[in-house]
Amino acid sequence: MSRTGNQLARLESEEIARGVRLLLARPLVTARQDHDGFDLIRRRREPIVKWFDYYCGWRVHVEPRAGYARLFKTTQRPDSTRPVFDRRRYIVLCLVCAELLTTPTITLDALTARTQQAAAAEGLPPFEPARRADRNAFADVLNFLEEHGAVEVGEQVRADPALITRLLSAPVPASTVDTVEDLTRETRYDNAHRSVWQRHSVMRRLIDDPVVYKEDLSESQIAFLTSPSGRKVVRTGIGLAGCTLEERAEGFLVVDADAIATDTRFPDDDSHAKVAALLLLDRLAQGPASFEDLVEETRELLTKFRNWAKAYQSDGGAGRLAADGIELLEAFGLARTENGVVRRLPAAARYAVEELHD
Repeated sequence: MSRTGNQLARLESEEIARGVRLLLARPLVTARQDHDGFDLIRRRREPIVKWFDYYCGWRVHVEPRAGYARLFKTTQRPDSTRPVFDRRRYIVLCLVCAELLTTPTITLDALTARTQQAAAAEGLPPFEPARRADRNAFADVLNFLEEHGAVEVGEQVRADPALITRLLSAPVPASTVDTVEDLTRETRYDNAHRSVWQRHSVMRRLIDDPVVYKEDLSESQIAFLTSPSGRKVVRTGIGLAGCTLEERAEGFLVVDADAIATDTRFPDDDSHAKVAALLLLDRLAQGPASFEDLVEETRELLTKFRNWAKAYQSDGGAGRLAADGIELLEAFGLARTENGVVRRLPAAARYAVEELHD
């Protein structure tokens, strides 16, 4: 292959890898929000679609004319630790979307009234626009839809019905099931070869979770990862996505050196909870601790820095900050709470403080 051919092939590989990671970080990419990102995915959509289908069993739908690309991620392990909304806002979201599907162009007042009527007709908790809490929930829902390009809010609300229907990622229609388990059940694996489910389930865990510990994997998944063929598939797939696989005695970690594939980072000083979490790791390095011990550690921190984390400086603030910090550590696979005791997990060693000696 000529030098020019090599350069073009390398550029194509880099763009495919970037497109995969863009969708991992944000499963809905629109031209309005990220023109360059969407254009890249549009141009390289065929190999990107194939990557997700082969390695993860996930579907990617690209609409060049409508200007969006949607990755439909499905899992047998729904994550309840990072909800977009509380229960009330989810209800309002469903009601608003249902109204916009039937009437894509509508005034705000009319949409508010119809949402109120729909809540009553469905026997749901009353939606009362006169209440501040309900007005805030309604505003949050519209902001969410607008951020995802599903609506434009001006003198009127103008919706994109097709995009609204793409927001829900589930292998079966929600109206046909009764439980979350049924909603996430993927019948495609009922008659599929065992190796297909092994490949998909392992890759989903590796690219979706910050850390994957061997003790949390099934015997079937471990067998796949430790077999020569399975290991080769995993390393190839992760490499094609522009990432690298780190393996330790305790488990696995996928590293994206460019930090494209993640929607949140740690360590990071963009929130008080992340700063507190990092400091709590130092305490946990000394050994497991009870929640009360970590609250006391946090209280000392707040006392020492009285102008810091003002939202947590009120009564009970130390407990809230400690809880938020622990929640982050658990979400990133750095700590685990069992029977009221918090212990540091092996991956936390990456953030250990080292003393420098002359």
